Amino acid sequence: MRWYFVAALLTLLTSSQGILTTLSQSHGKYKYDYATVPFLAEVFKLVVSSFFLWKECQASSSAPRMTTDWKSVRLFPIPSIIYLVHNNVQFATLTYVDPSTYQIMGNLKIVTTGILFRFFLRRKLSTLQWMAIVLLTVGTTTSQVKGCGEASCDSLFSAPIQGYMFGLLSACLSALAGVYTEYLMKKNNDTLYWQNVQLYTFGAIFNMARLMMDDFRVGFENGPWWQRLLNGYTVTTWLVVLNLGSSGLLVSWLMKYADNIVKVYSTSMAMLLTMVVSIFLFSFKPTVQLFLGIIICMISLHMYFAPAHKLVDLPATTKAASDTLKEIAVEPTGES
Repeated sequence: MRWYFVAALLTLLTSSQGILTTLSQSHGKYKYDYATVPFLAEVFKLVVSSFFLWKECQASSSAPRMTTDWKSVRLFPIPSIIYLVHNNVQFATLTYVDPSTYQIMGNLKIVTTGILFRFFLRRKLSTLQWMAIVLLTVGTTTSQVKGCGEASCDSLFSAPIQGYMFGLLSACLSALAGVYTEYLMKKNNDTLYWQNVQLYTFGAIFNMARLMMDDFRVGFENGPWWQRLLNGYTVTTWLVVLNLGSSGLLVSWLMKYADNIVKVYSTSMAMLLTMVVSIFLFSFKPTVQLFLGIIICMISLHMYFAPAHKLVDLPATTKAASDTLKEIAVEPTGES
């Protein structure tokens, strides 16, 4: 399975997450406890990974590689802890900034992912690739900026300094979680499904703990979490769960066989695709900024993944060497 096929599929699934979530509402409100959706998505990913691990063990004459020592297993709760802190930082950020500013500041995770990708994973990026990453940030930000004639324009970037500090911290935590997960997936030759089982087991535990904390916070007024687990669920809600779970499985595949930059491009393109689809589904008014942002992002995509000799004029003797270096920097470490 080629990495670009998985990336394209992730883009489609990610772009439909927001649309499905919106469609799952009734009169602008959720009839279900939306905190149960991530928990069920983690359970879904755990069940699917366990099934494929079992199939792999059955099909192979020799057992697939599975490291079971505590020194290795204890590393897998860390991404869940980072995401837990990240979610709380997101709420703190929104107490200081308006949603438009928050959405735009979220694009900082593109640059912070590139920086952590370079220094923590020791992956060298060319000057053209760095320019492409910056362009991707500019493109996604441009697509989200509203016209200055709109009322929200006055409040853009007028928040207290604490809001921007929390926004920067949120971007760093998001990038750190992604880069650390890639490190986990590539640190040894364990089978992907065994790594997923460990990752999603802790993910389910942490999400269940969050539901239990909600019970204590509201005093069990709506009953314990297992009683309200499926309350208000519709077919669309289940599609949200399946979409979220399937997206997570694709991300883990990219972390194992491709890298964080591929995932960043997939999710960024998904955001733009969501805006375009919303034009037809929710009467979203297209803006010049949206189309300009799409153009910039497409240029960035070409700059990052195209062979170097197609971007700049190189002597014939150096074309082969430059393409080899480009492949080393971009190509995934394996295929399934």
